[in-house]
Amino acid sequence: MPKLFSPRRALLALAAVLAIGTAPAVAQQAPAPQAAAQPGGDTMQRILRDGRLRVGVRADYRPWGFRNPEGQFVGMEIEMARDVARTLGIQLEFVPVVAANRMQFLAQGQIDLMIATMSDTAERRGIVGIVHPNYYSSGFNVIMPRNVNVREWTQLRGRQLCAIQGAWYNRPATERFGVEIVAFTGIAEVETALTQRRCLGWIYDDNLIAVMLADPSRRWADYHMPLPSQSDTPWGLAVRLEDRDRAWGRFMSGMVANWHRTGQLLRWENEAGIAESAFLRRMHEAMKDHVP
Repeated sequence: MPKLFSPRRALLALAAVLAIGTAPAVAQQAPAPQAAAQPGGDTMQRILRDGRLRVGVRADYRPWGFRNPEGQFVGMEIEMARDVARTLGIQLEFVPVVAANRMQFLAQGQIDLMIATMSDTAERRGIVGIVHPNYYSSGFNVIMPRNVNVREWTQLRGRQLCAIQGAWYNRPATERFGVEIVAFTGIAEVETALTQRRCLGWIYDDNLIAVMLADPSRRWADYHMPLPSQSDTPWGLAVRLEDRDRAWGRFMSGMVANWHRTGQLLRWENEAGIAESAFLRRMHEAMKDHVP
């Protein structure tokens, strides 16, 4: 049963906002009774009142978001979602999403927050409310069999690469390097196509390819990533577009800023077995407390 609104929960939310310096935004955005029906105008209050936060996460994107053998959601982004719910003192509901539907789920109100390996692009900013600062970053590259002798992106012109439907790098790879994209809806389908040699390689996030190649099971021992990575692009978590500059969006902006300030994102990254990100180290150094 959903938890009822309580003064303690409201104080927890306000304290979190105060901690990152956006308390005035919360006060200013508290909707008047006549504004309650406006889309997104009372999202923060509704989440607190219902005592439930619905977060769209990946269930197939190891180690950022996936299910363990027991069916539980685990990974770096899962820990981020848990921390948001813990800070607010409310229940957390995970909603599995993929690249092809994550923005639609958010825009249609099926989820309140999306933390799902989404790169921050100008096109996506017009659809959902991407929160700043960004929380991660990656470029794109290609994982391919070791016996494929490719050293330059220009050698891929006219060649077929497997990819995930909706991935932001599909278009630039096509336009800049003339590759032919064979898109699939999920990771399992791409892995099968790659191992069956239905494409030359798999175009994917470079940091995730690095995780695959370092897999101790040696599943990908016969594959490599010989090309230089392209277009390093930050990742953004998102709220609905109308919530971005209101209380809920500003609260989440503060959460991300605090994760960078305290180095929490670096710790979650390490716990997930991901090599340290230069982006996270740079953000932490820029935002950490410099006075002991």
